[in-house]
Amino acid sequence: MNRRQFLVGITAPMLTGGAITMTAAEGKPATHDGKGIRLFLGGDVMTGRGIDQILPRPGDPRLYESYVKNAADYVELAEAVNGPIPRPVDVMYPWGDALQALDEFAPDVRIVNLETSVTRSNDYWPNKRVLYRMHPANIGCLTAAKLDCCVLANNHVLDWGYPGLEETLATLEIDGLNSAGAGRSLPAAAAPVILPVPGKGRVVIYAWGSPTSGIPRAWAATDQRAGVNLLVDVSIAKMREIAATIEQQRQPRDLVVASIHWGSNWGYEIREDFQDFAHHLVDDAGVDLVYGHSSHHPKAIEVYRNRPVLYGCGDLLNDYEGIRGHEEFRGDLALMYLVDMDPETGKLLQLTMLPVQARRFRLRHALAADVQWLRDRMHRECAKFGHRIESVPGDASRLRLIEA
Repeated sequence: MNRRQFLVGITAPMLTGGAITMTAAEGKPATHDGKGIRLFLGGDVMTGRGIDQILPRPGDPRLYESYVKNAADYVELAEAVNGPIPRPVDVMYPWGDALQALDEFAPDVRIVNLETSVTRSNDYWPNKRVLYRMHPANIGCLTAAKLDCCVLANNHVLDWGYPGLEETLATLEIDGLNSAGAGRSLPAAAAPVILPVPGKGRVVIYAWGSPTSGIPRAWAATDQRAGVNLLVDVSIAKMREIAATIEQQRQPRDLVVASIHWGSNWGYEIREDFQDFAHHLVDDAGVDLVYGHSSHHPKAIEVYRNRPVLYGCGDLLNDYEGIRGHEEFRGDLALMYLVDMDPETGKLLQLTMLPVQARRFRLRHALAADVQWLRDRMHRECAKFGHRIESVPGDASRLRLIEA
């Protein structure tokens, strides 16, 4: 495996045709001279509820959850544990040290799972236990991270009904944030985001959401109805359908990313059918990177035939600070994934992880003891696939995956 450190560049949006394409923008770092394409993958970004309440334009705090009826209560829970949170904060505040880290490594492409509606809608989905929304005026919280693709195929994008989804899509479009996995019809929800990386190739992102993550089946997009690109099952028949779709659009030097929101929130077990489906995506559909999420904590990484499979990236931003339960999973800790891929062969060159910790709804570099905890836990889980997690030589604050 190539173990060069990450030094990379990014792109900015332009809409073309049925798929979404991006080109380089002025004022952003140039791509590096190495042959690899570098991707930043973030887990669940949940900027609604408590985080929305500390931003410059907090939305209506009313909730319709079983236990919490006001989003400001989540702020008070966090303050009770870690001290006062200033209000209002700058839109960059929640990202904290993560922004400098991203600028330092300058990935060619930045992808997150945006797990919140961006809306003022009060048309909440009935009988749903957790409801996330961020006021559209706080969209700067997302643009501040220079995101290239927001995945929307998840179990919160329709929390505030079809009006909420429509406003989310419109707000992202207006502010140049491309999205995958949800749309105004099934063709739109299933369309990939295509990100050209000048001089190297393209990153092509397909996104699906599985009912196993809590997505109601009623949210499935159809030809006549908006919704989520639902992965109804992980069968061979479904994989063949995906393979045919990818084959139709694939070009030389494409890196194909399959984003899947699947599985439960807690626990390290990797379902056998998920692993089989991920392998088939690589073997039969030509997928180069499987980007899984839904778990609130990082899960194992497998390198299968030189292609990385991230079974669960964990949360990156959320308002869970101060909420009790599941302490053994250390939900305050997160990983930023930096993946170096060869566009010529589709093979993994290097995978680096940057540990961060949430304090007062803001990411900071994880302390040495917490980095070690993450390293040991990820090593334990990745060892099941024959891989090791080690500290980067000369920089104990970073982790890397080593293939067996």
